[in-house]
Amino acid sequence: MNIAGEMNSDEVLRVRLEVLRREHRDLDDAIAALEERGAAADPFTIRRLKKQKLTLKDRIATLEDRLTPDIIA
Repeated sequence: MNIAGEMNSDEVLRVRLEVLRREHRDLDDAIAALEERGAAADPFTIRRLKKQKLTLKDRIATLEDRLTPDIIA
């Protein structure tokens, strides 16, 4: 953080990126737990969670692109 105690835009993006990564890991754990249940697991719930996970992955990639400077070769 800077001297004023406020975060600049890159710092905010990095915090948001970490939150999204944590949510992605949590969804991955939830999906794995449901799949371990076998036939007792609701396939629609698993499908919904996988879609949420893909959405988070796209949002993570977008933030990573914003944080990574473009290098012209």
